[in-house]
Amino acid sequence: MQLVEVIEKNAKKAFHKIPHLIYRDDPNWACPLEGMVEDIFNPDKNPSFKNGKAVRWVLKNDDGKLIGRIAAFINFNKAYTYDQPTGGCGFFECINDQEAANMLFDVARGWLKKNGMEAMDGPINFGENYVNWGLLAKGFMPQGYGMPYNPGYYVKLFENYGFKIFFKQFSYHLDYSVPFPERFWKIAGWVANKPAYSFEHFDYKNAEKYIDDFAHIYDEAWRFHEHFQPLDKDDLRDFIKTSKAVIDPEFIWFAYHEGTPIALFVMIPDINQILRRLNGKLNMWNILKFIYYKKKRVMTRTRILIMGVVPKFQKSGIESAIFWHQDKLMLKKPWYKEVELSWAGDFNPKIVSLYESVGGKHVKTHYTMRYLFDREKNFERAPVIGGGEIAG
Repeated sequence: MQLVEVIEKNAKKAFHKIPHLIYRDDPNWACPLEGMVEDIFNPDKNPSFKNGKAVRWVLKNDDGKLIGRIAAFINFNKAYTYDQPTGGCGFFECINDQEAANMLFDVARGWLKKNGMEAMDGPINFGENYVNWGLLAKGFMPQGYGMPYNPGYYVKLFENYGFKIFFKQFSYHLDYSVPFPERFWKIAGWVANKPAYSFEHFDYKNAEKYIDDFAHIYDEAWRFHEHFQPLDKDDLRDFIKTSKAVIDPEFIWFAYHEGTPIALFVMIPDINQILRRLNGKLNMWNILKFIYYKKKRVMTRTRILIMGVVPKFQKSGIESAIFWHQDKLMLKKPWYKEVELSWAGDFNPKIVSLYESVGGKHVKTHYTMRYLFDREKNFERAPVIGGGEIAG
C-alpha cells in the first residue's frame, strides 16, 4: 500500500473521488460540495489556520487503486486545554480493511506526534463542531447537512486501532405534524410574552451586531467549561459567507432580556436534500439545478445547528419561548415537515432534557473518539458539565 500526501492537483481529485467509491451503493449518503471541503484545507478560507495547521493523505493499494483517505490537524488554541496536547483526525474514508485503516491512523498519529501532540480525537472537523464531527454509530438514515455519515464498519476500524469513546453525540427528530407536549406549550407561551423579553431574527444588514451577540451568548454559555476557548468571530463570518445560499434569516433567533443578548437558536434547511442531486460539483448547470430545486421546495427537513443560553437564564424557560415563536413561523412554511435537533453531547444532560421535553425522538448517535499515544495512560471520558446549556 502507498500513502500520498495531498498537495498536487491529482491528489486533490483523488481525495474527493474516494467517498464516491465507498458510498456508490448507499442511497443515504449525500456528497458534499467539493469546493466547501477544499475551503477547509485552504489557509485563505479557513480561520482555523490562524493558529493551526492541517495535512491530508490518500491511500492506494498495491495495484494503485484508491482505498482510503484521512486528514490530520491541530488547533493550537484548543490543543493544550486537555490533560495532554490533543490534535485531531477527520475526513476519514476507508474500505473495510483493518490494515488499510491502521496505515491511515498511523500516518495521522505520526504527524501529530511530530508536532507535539500526545493524543488525537476523531473523526472531527478542522473548525467548529457543528459540521463534520463524530462517527455515526446508530441511525443509518438519509444524511442531514453537516452531520457525518459513514458505513457501520467504521466503528470497528476505530475501536480495533485503539480509539475509545470520549463522548457520545445524540440527535433527535421532531415531526412537525405532532403537537408539542401541552405542558411545554403553556410554559413557552407564558415566557414568550413576558414584556422584559424580546426576540429578533438575524439580519444581514446588521450582521456584525448579531455576530457580537452570538459570540457573547456562546462565550457566556461555555465559559465555565474546563476546555473553554472564546469563539473566534471570524469563524462566524466564514459560516455566514459560505452558507448564504442555505441560510434562512427567519430560522436564526436571538433572545434578549431588557436589550441584553441571552439566548440564540440557529436552524438551517437540510440542503443535503438538494446536494445529493449535484454529485459534489457546483458548475453552472448545477447552480441552476440548485435554484430550481430550492424553488420547488424539495427541502422538507431542517436542522438545528446550535442553541445556547447564558447561565443566568437557563432555568427561565427562554428556550421554550424560542420554540414557541419558531412554531408560529413554521405555520407559514408548511413544506417543512421535520426538524433534526443535533447534536447534544452526553456530557450535557440539560440540553438532552430540553430536546426530550419538546417531544424529540432519539434517532442517531455519533461518537467522538480519542486515542492516547501513551497506551499506559489512564483514559477518561469527557466530564459531565453542570453550568452550561448549549448544543452543537
